[in-house]
Amino acid sequence: MRLRLLLVDDQEEILEGLRMAFKRTDHELFTAPSGEQAVQVMNSEKIDIVLTDLRMEGLDGMGVLRHATSLPNPPVVIIMTAYGTIENAVEALKEGAWHYLTKPVNVKELRILVEKAAEHCNLLQENRNLREQVSRRFGIDGMVGETTEMQRIYDQVRLIAPTRANVLLLGESGTGKEVLARAIHQASPRARKPFVAVHCAALPETLLESELFGHERGAFTGAVSRRQGRFEVAHGGTIFLDEIGEVPLAMQVKLLRILESKELQRVGGSETITVDTRILAATNRDLAEDVAEGRFREDLYYRLNVVSITLPPLRQRRADIPALARHFLEELARENHREVPELSKEALEVLASYHWPGNIRELRNVMENAFVFLRGNVLKAEDLPRSTFKGEVQTEGLHFPLGLPLEEVETEYLKRTLDFCEGNRTRAAEMLKISRRTLQRRLKELGVEAG
Repeated sequence: MRLRLLLVDDQEEILEGLRMAFKRTDHELFTAPSGEQAVQVMNSEKIDIVLTDLRMEGLDGMGVLRHATSLPNPPVVIIMTAYGTIENAVEALKEGAWHYLTKPVNVKELRILVEKAAEHCNLLQENRNLREQVSRRFGIDGMVGETTEMQRIYDQVRLIAPTRANVLLLGESGTGKEVLARAIHQASPRARKPFVAVHCAALPETLLESELFGHERGAFTGAVSRRQGRFEVAHGGTIFLDEIGEVPLAMQVKLLRILESKELQRVGGSETITVDTRILAATNRDLAEDVAEGRFREDLYYRLNVVSITLPPLRQRRADIPALARHFLEELARENHREVPELSKEALEVLASYHWPGNIRELRNVMENAFVFLRGNVLKAEDLPRSTFKGEVQTEGLHFPLGLPLEEVETEYLKRTLDFCEGNRTRAAEMLKISRRTLQRRLKELGVEAG
């Protein structure tokens, strides 16, 4: 990678010697005979490395350093100093200088040091690129959607993110609650700390406590060593509790303790551990109704629901479907090192008319399916999965005589729903507005084997 090197010294012969030392390198050279001119160069050019004398008339090397470190993407600064000012050079290191050299400068040593600085610059640039990618993917500006509903949510995120408030994210499955949680984290002062996601419904009750709070060695069969829980791992950052409505009542009491005291105990342990973790929780259930029916603790509900954001289903923001579909195609093309295909007008019409029971998650799956089997560079309507051509569940012929046992009605309806979802139980659960665990249990109870 070709870097831009600024050489600064108020002695003409030394400046020329430095220029000659780097003349045959790949670096682009800039020179400045004073600190003031060095500042002008840094203001007008993107400089990667600054090699500056410490003692100069007017603005000295410390002034050059301070200006360099104040820039949005500060260059690496190397200080050159005479023996008598080494203490000042050490002070410069504390102020942000990368290294220093004593005069007279050994040209070979100088070149080696600059090459090491170049490697450091490359690492810094890679880190900046990575942060930008993360910001684009999970930051507010990286979220896709321009409808009024989404603009309102963006405004809410900008206000909520800088605070310490816990947030409850509401909406149907697949509407993007985890993406929104990551966006809140990325826009918050905790962005450089961990973001830890826990899908509560995916863990059996016996494992959920250990997963969240950790365990001590010997706490239970298989606990061969101490293990930190997700709350400890997320210390200083954010924990995202997805499907919070599926957490058993006994576990809700322990979550409430963390919310109130910021303290926990590992399973099998007696040590009290303090954690500073912001909680973002999500559910597709009506928690207020669960509270009224005794399935969810009222005190925990109000602790979690300090602020709430409701994500609309995709069918209520159809204007965003073209942008989302193109976004997913661009993402898939990058991941697979392929050219981004075009979306035909007919394909967009099919996507816009579909009812999307699985919301954005289903749209992403549809685009990936079409992308995998796509031949050519234009995605047409016929390239889309056949399920997207169904505007609604076809229930013609689904008639039940009065007096038919409710269990038989439910059995047949579940079979029809599974058939419509081509055996995909996750999608069927989303259509039925129940958790996949609940669907699995009911299918087992009814003896339904379809799908």
